[in-house]
Amino acid sequence: MIIDQTEAMTTVDVNTGAYLGSKNHAETVLKTNLEAATAIARQLRIRNLGGIIILDFIDMIDPEHQRQVMRTLTKALEKDHARTSVSSMSELGLVEMTRKRTRESLGQVLCSPCPVCEGRGRLKTPETICYEIFREILRVARVYENDVILVMASQGVVDRLLDEESSTLADLEELISKTVRFEVEPMYTQEQFDVVLF
Repeated sequence: MIIDQTEAMTTVDVNTGAYLGSKNHAETVLKTNLEAATAIARQLRIRNLGGIIILDFIDMIDPEHQRQVMRTLTKALEKDHARTSVSSMSELGLVEMTRKRTRESLGQVLCSPCPVCEGRGRLKTPETICYEIFREILRVARVYENDVILVMASQGVVDRLLDEESSTLADLEELISKTVRFEVEPMYTQEQFDVVLF
């Protein structure tokens, strides 16, 4: 079971891992989903997860198996003091539900957002930052009359600008009729940069 909490919603993905069962695949899936239904209700309480929650159970063909899983989930959620609302299972095995937020989730209490990615869990690539810098250079060049523009960025971004993006940079300098200089700022993260007049 994988629980992924985002700003918009929480998703719970149920899978069997490497184990598929030796005899009856449908029974293995049912057993896994029944165990997951109970575990999900418990984890929602323990982690105090709220808002929109999408449960992705393993696909079940038999409608009776789906009903059993939904009954188990509903019964397990009865122990929850927070108000919950559960929809029926879709053809894809998805269950939409909501759970009233009562306080911050366990993840919010125990963790703080990463200062580099600001809690997104991903960073823009140096290539993406280079193109953001190019757009900012164009903007600055249109507004100010200086002959030289200074770009301050992280080592990885400056390296990319001077290597892989050197021909694009040369075309840009010709277009704006200005010189672009670079300075590595060791304290900058990969996504930080400044385009300033020099």
